[in-house]
Amino acid sequence: MTNTTSRRSFLQAMSIGTAALGLTGVVRGAEEKPIQGFEKTPTDPNASKDWKPVSDKKVRVGIVGYGVCKFGAAFGFQDHPNVEVAAVSDLFPDRCAELAKVCRCEKTYPSLEELIKDNTIEAVFVATDAPSHAGHAIEVLKSGKHVASAVPAVFGSLEDADRLFETVKSTGKKYMMFETSYFHEDLHAMREIYRAGGFGKLLYSEGEYYHYAADPIDSYKGWRIGTPPQWYPTHSDAYYVGVTGGSFTEVTCMGMPSVTTWLMAENNRYANPFGTEIALFRTSEGGMSRMAVSWDTPGFSGEMGRIRGQKGTFYGAYDGLEKNLPDTKRPPLPPTVDGGGHGGSHGYLMNEFVTAILQDRQPLVDIAQALNMTVAGIVAHSSALKNGETMKIPQFKL
Repeated sequence: MTNTTSRRSFLQAMSIGTAALGLTGVVRGAEEKPIQGFEKTPTDPNASKDWKPVSDKKVRVGIVGYGVCKFGAAFGFQDHPNVEVAAVSDLFPDRCAELAKVCRCEKTYPSLEELIKDNTIEAVFVATDAPSHAGHAIEVLKSGKHVASAVPAVFGSLEDADRLFETVKSTGKKYMMFETSYFHEDLHAMREIYRAGGFGKLLYSEGEYYHYAADPIDSYKGWRIGTPPQWYPTHSDAYYVGVTGGSFTEVTCMGMPSVTTWLMAENNRYANPFGTEIALFRTSEGGMSRMAVSWDTPGFSGEMGRIRGQKGTFYGAYDGLEKNLPDTKRPPLPPTVDGGGHGGSHGYLMNEFVTAILQDRQPLVDIAQALNMTVAGIVAHSSALKNGETMKIPQFKL
């Protein structure tokens, strides 16, 4: 990690710490339709064309977490031919039993802390509550196991970002954040064209994550209620970091007070007044990015983005100077694995993590990219609280 700004002094100046989060959650009524992002995505009939195993080894994976989103089983570890789901865990016994059934796994543990004592497990997928992601990932790494985590990598804490980064480096184990936008068809195409030189430097990019809920979505200890939008930034930030592998170096962010009663500052533990935060970033290439996150805007929603480069643009499709474009089809999946939700990205993320372990290489969404997306949002929220003051962003590099 570079030292363009002192993270410790930065943390103290903005009074962002690792405060205890212990308030009681609000339970949402039964959902009549899937939570946004979990809608069934049609399976590409050619998704497995040309797939070949890179190894005959099976990675023994532990899965932790089966809350309201049922994320533990959503990425399809149980369906990968190179994976054996060796054990699962959830703090709630009924959820733990259901996760074991769905994953076709006989062994269960009452907690992550107990599961990671199992020395036969090689890798763990952490699908717990967002405030616990960093701490749980650190525990897994220190137990000598590879780890994949749901987003975000850390939750509002620059100290946790430092601790997680140093733990990944010191243990030498693989870390991957399952940012779903990375394997949206459009972002994957952008990344392949960018790598082939089809855009040149990106002059401007924008990403948007709009997720409206009229009532609170249930969550462990109510962590979702009033979450600062830019503390959950990776779905939008991926439309720069996930395309280029670069980072954001400074930000000015404006926040709009929430108009949704259950989101208002007096009703959330974070004293967060904003239901929408729009960040303007300077990028490591010298360009600009506008990244939006909103809980407050009903109507058209989802995760989306667009980019403009020196040699071309991508607004749903490539339009530019490069004529010899690379193949932009997503990599083949094992025949038993579905793309899944969030734009058909789930299976691709899981397969990338498993393949990185088998090939002993860095996974696509490594610790540096995960933190460069996540920390940018933490600083953006601090900027919004200071009425858009421009702030430097810590940088993470492997």
